[in-house]
Amino acid sequence: MSDKEKTNIHKGHRERVRERFIKDGNLDSFQDHEIIEFLLFYAIKMRDTNELAHRMIERFGSLHALLNASPKEIAEKCSVSENTAVLVSLIPHLCRRYLKSYWDRDDFRIESSKAASKYFDALLAGLDYEVFYMVGLDIKKRIKCSVKISQGNISGANVYVDKVMSEALLHKVKFVILGHNHPGLTREPSQADIDSTKKIKVALDAVGIKLVDHIIVCGENNYSFAEHKKI
Repeated sequence: MSDKEKTNIHKGHRERVRERFIKDGNLDSFQDHEIIEFLLFYAIKMRDTNELAHRMIERFGSLHALLNASPKEIAEKCSVSENTAVLVSLIPHLCRRYLKSYWDRDDFRIESSKAASKYFDALLAGLDYEVFYMVGLDIKKRIKCSVKISQGNISGANVYVDKVMSEALLHKVKFVILGHNHPGLTREPSQADIDSTKKIKVALDAVGIKLVDHIIVCGENNYSFAEHKKI
């Protein structure tokens, strides 16, 4: 096929893809490679990005793995510019910030394990390494602070009792909810999870702050310490 014939085939393609998204109002009808292709329109001008989108997903094995990769990994594995790599890797971080912003509304209260689970889903969405958060609530159970306590890898993250305590006292919270993720693992708490939760509860009780729950995020099947009567 000549360059002229290729140009005719792809003429207006970007406009059609944009119009499709605008008309549908979502990406539900897009295949994974079409989403990346669409995104690449805004980083790469005057070039067919369909083949590149296919190749990028193939290099990482899935859309999820691609989006969770670092800019350096994407640039090296896919032979794309740093600007392109940054744009692609920005998406999951933007999604987490969007979800957190939604739940951080003034009228949002965490009054149940279900609400706590939704909030931690937003904080920890898509992460493939373990992260431990503390959320502090006021007397009306509105969010006063959301603090990352520790970050590890898929094998686990250290939990620092002193840091939870200092943050809870600093923000003058009345209630605390803990949360961390189990990427690629069972939702059941490990013995280390149980032991650290007990230690944090004892420390908080001593200063009049109530630990109300500990949520383990594991895909669509989260675990609540409160629901299982472990707090």
